[in-house]
Amino acid sequence: MKPKFIVLGAVIVVLAGALFFYFFYLQNPARQVLAHVNGEKITVQQLNRELMKVESPMKEMLRENPQELLEGMIIQMVLLQEAKKQGIPPPVKTYKDTDKDALSPEEALIAELIKKKFSTPPTVTKEEVKTFYPLLKERLGGMPLDQASPIIEQFIIEVKQQEEMKQFLAGLRASAKVEIDQIRLQKVASKAPESNTEEDLKKAFAGGKPFLVDFGANSCLPCRQLRPILKELSKEFSGKAEILIIDVYKYQHLAREYKIVALPTLVFFDSQGKEVFRQPGAMNKEQIAAKLKEIGAGV
Repeated sequence: MKPKFIVLGAVIVVLAGALFFYFFYLQNPARQVLAHVNGEKITVQQLNRELMKVESPMKEMLRENPQELLEGMIIQMVLLQEAKKQGIPPPVKTYKDTDKDALSPEEALIAELIKKKFSTPPTVTKEEVKTFYPLLKERLGGMPLDQASPIIEQFIIEVKQQEEMKQFLAGLRASAKVEIDQIRLQKVASKAPESNTEEDLKKAFAGGKPFLVDFGANSCLPCRQLRPILKELSKEFSGKAEILIIDVYKYQHLAREYKIVALPTLVFFDSQGKEVFRQPGAMNKEQIAAKLKEIGAGV
């Protein structure tokens, strides 16, 4: 009987070792590679570190769609690789480097690359200024062409610089050898918050109480900033009014039916289901509460 106990004990030790290796080594965020960029790694730990720099609700939005943040990290990495490839020296440190908003060594090196790449501003012809003038004349308060020319020229320069930067980054990204572990990326993504259904909306129309519908989307920053406010109001007006959130990308036919052109759009309905007010764009808590009371939600 003793040999059996010895074998069983050995099996337990091996399994324990395998589990330890799996959870504490392979599952370590520092070892979970999300992408290879020209041979360099971007790990889950690095992604989480970047997320910690972002404030809510953008942080939650990026957690739900980490691909967006990862792409930004890939671009930053190829820029840094290009700076090193060109042998660009790091900028000389100054007293400003101690400021809390000072660039990191990597960011400073990328800034030097951009400065070198775009050291010469794009040229602007008089014909281009004349072409843009009718388009900008009203925004410039009807300013005559000779006075508006310097402003229009600067505007065109900035537009061209943005386009040149866009093309530069696209070229670096296209030429880079990038491998993304999409399965792992999906695993680190968090679930987006639930919104109401079309059935919930039908019930609100038949509920006999005033209700508010927020036509928005999880990918809309002002919409997400509004969510905590709506959650609080939903509790405060419980039993007196309904507050619903409809995702316009999930229910595009509802967006068309209610003629939604801006996100978010808040639409208020009275107890009979008649639209009585709408606000394209967000409202603060006090404004929403006042409007709900105005349409019969009570105190």
